[in-house]
Amino acid sequence: MLKKKTDTMLRNPTKTFVRYIVTEPKRLRLEGKVAIVTASTNGIGYSIAECFAENGAKVLISSRKKENVEKSVLALKEKGFDVRGMVCHVGKSADRKNLVEKALNDFGKIDIFVSNAAVNPVACPLLDTPEEAWDKIFDLNLKSSFLLAKEAVPHLSKTRGSMLFVSSVAGFMPMPLLGAYSISKTALLSLVKVLSAECALKGVRINGLAPGVIKTDFSSFLTNSDQISASFLEQTPMRRFGEPAECAGAAVFLSSDDASYITGETIVIGGGYNCRL
Repeated sequence: MLKKKTDTMLRNPTKTFVRYIVTEPKRLRLEGKVAIVTASTNGIGYSIAECFAENGAKVLISSRKKENVEKSVLALKEKGFDVRGMVCHVGKSADRKNLVEKALNDFGKIDIFVSNAAVNPVACPLLDTPEEAWDKIFDLNLKSSFLLAKEAVPHLSKTRGSMLFVSSVAGFMPMPLLGAYSISKTALLSLVKVLSAECALKGVRINGLAPGVIKTDFSSFLTNSDQISASFLEQTPMRRFGEPAECAGAAVFLSSDDASYITGETIVIGGGYNCRL
C-alpha cells in the first residue's frame, strides 16, 4: 500500500514536496485460529483474550461468575471481535468438558488453549498453611491445568495447535508468605517440560508464561502495600510493575506460527526479576 505524505522543506517553508512511503496492513498473527482462555474476564486472562482477538483469533472466554462473563463478552464484541463466553469452574469436571465442547460446537475446532486460572487464599509461612488452603491451591493451580490438558490435547493434535500454562516468577524464586502458591507454580514449570516432550510427536506445542508482579486485582495485596512494593521493585531492574498487556504479547507470540519450533519453554515476563531454578 502506498501512502502519500507531504513534508514542508525546512529551508523554504513555502515549498513542499510529496514523498511516498510503503506501508503494510497489520499482520494478524492468529488469523483463522480458535482459542480458549480460562479465567479471562479480567487481568492477565482478559488481556490475553483481547490480544488474541486483535490478532484475528476467535476466542472463547470463561470465568466462574456469569455477570463477569457477560460483561467481558459484551466489551469485546463492541470492539468487533468474534468472541463467545461461558461460565466455567475449572475445578469441576463437567465444566472442563463443557468448555471444550462449546468451543467445538461454536467454532468447529481448537487451535490454542490457555490455562490461566489460579488461586491463592492465604499469605503465611509455609508450615502455617492450612490443609484446606493447600488442597485448594493445588487443585486449582496444578490439578485443573493437568486435567484441562487431558481434555484439550486430543483436539489440539488435530490442528497442530498449542497449549499455554500461566505460571509465575514465584515458580522460580519463592515469594515470602506465598509458599504453597510458589510450589504450585514451580510444579507448572515441570508440567510444561513433561507435557511438551510427550506431545511433541502429536504436533502439539506446550509452553508457559511466568509473569512477575503484574498490576491486577489478583496481585493488589502486593502492589497496594508500600513496604512489599518497595521490596519487589528493589529486585526488579526495570523498577516498575508489569501491565497485563505485556503478558498478552508474549502469549500471542508463543501461540502463533512464529513460535512453531518452540516447545517446553516458559518465558519470564518480570522486568528483569532474577529467575532461575
